[in-house]
Amino acid sequence: MTKTIKLKIDGKLIAFNVDAAAYDKYLNELMPSNKIAPARNFLLRTVAAEDREALKSALEKPSMGLQIAGKLVEEFTPDIEIELGE
Repeated sequence: MTKTIKLKIDGKLIAFNVDAAAYDKYLNELMPSNKIAPARNFLLRTVAAEDREALKSALEKPSMGLQIAGKLVEEFTPDIEIELGE
């Protein structure tokens, strides 16, 4: 299942099509010493084709990729409640 998420970035609405495979690949690529490239790759893999150039412009700003990826992951993952069983 793909979830389309629209984020307003620098005043421009940018759509991302995120699915479980893209999300899992992003998490698997993250390493303690490498977070920038996986975030950028995740965003470029999931951005709608018509919004690709707007995203590339936004990614030129420092730490923007991490911020956008964080918000995208937050919107993609469901809110669930997990408790310790007795």
